[in-house]
Amino acid sequence: MERCFKLATSIDLHLASAAQTQESAIGGVTTGLIGEGESVVWRGRHFGRWLTHTSKVEGWRPFSFFREVMTEGWFRRFEHEHHFAVMDDGTRMRDEIRFSASGMMSKIKEKIARRHLIGMLRRRNALIKRAAESEEWRRYLEASPAVSANPVRAVNETTARRWDKSVVGG
Repeated sequence: MERCFKLATSIDLHLASAAQTQESAIGGVTTGLIGEGESVVWRGRHFGRWLTHTSKVEGWRPFSFFREVMTEGWFRRFEHEHHFAVMDDGTRMRDEIRFSASGMMSKIKEKIARRHLIGMLRRRNALIKRAAESEEWRRYLEASPAVSANPVRAVNETTARRWDKSVVGG
């Protein structure tokens, strides 16, 4: 679970999984592991345009949960929650994304964005799984500083919602 959590916080792993959108980290944390209170500015080619998206990590419970919230970007609202749990046969990773588009034709934009985001998550999570189950994880984690499990860094339990298995996707 700890390895999967750390891989999910790896800027370098995200960049490897988003190569087809020519994604780059151009501000904030641009390499290594991102942590509580830190931000990253992404730039990539999405929907035929170069877009930037700034995310800040606002929720943090190593090694079971973290939440990223868009502070600037194309969406009107964007939140991405990462959940991790130990299972008998390994680690379960669950992503929940909540977003809304702005402007004219927002429902059509949201439908297109949902399909695009699902594809991005599938590629990213396949890379996390492959790396975690092989020696590839070392490429992303051995040179990176450790993610702290210090309770001082942990998010207040009242601000982190409990898992609701009836909630699926965005």
